[in-house]
Amino acid sequence: MFKNGVWTMRSLLGMAVFCALAGAMVSAEDRVPATNSKSPEDVRFPDLTFTNLEERTLSMPHDFEGERNLLLIAFQREQQDEVDTWLREMKRFEEMDPGFRYYELPTIEKLNGLTRWFINRGMRRGIPAKKARERTITLYLDKPAFRQSLALRDEKRIYAVLVDRAGRVWWRAEGTFDEAKAASLKESLQRQPGTH
Repeated sequence: MFKNGVWTMRSLLGMAVFCALAGAMVSAEDRVPATNSKSPEDVRFPDLTFTNLEERTLSMPHDFEGERNLLLIAFQREQQDEVDTWLREMKRFEEMDPGFRYYELPTIEKLNGLTRWFINRGMRRGIPAKKARERTITLYLDKPAFRQSLALRDEKRIYAVLVDRAGRVWWRAEGTFDEAKAASLKESLQRQPGTH
């Protein structure tokens, strides 16, 4: 559960899974399946208010800092390795596009306030870099409804979703980072208004 004396994100998401087994959170993945039948104009990032690991309250998607924001959405603690493949590559996109920002969104079923506080506090301690804490926003919500809003088919993989501050989805990918996805993301960024 500890790495170099601190909580890791992976271990804290594991704690959330433990809470699920203990009955503190309800897994609803199979109760309301996500649908991919939405028309493209209906797929958007929903209006949400949560705090990042620097305890700043964000009204999303309006408070995302970039004109173009890549959201790395994970549902299971085991998916952190997949997320890391994207995190290692984000600097090149920031250098290419001044309007680009990225965020890590660990996504957990609704929890009570005490459990949320415990997880967030541990995650803050486990992520020493302030910039990383600023771009990490843990979402405690109705996961099936969230998946439906973005047309995410299940929780078995991570998703990289490019949105603007109005929540419009401009690009998406699933799973680990690779150069084919990098080329596709670069092409999408270059097509967006305000990109030079």
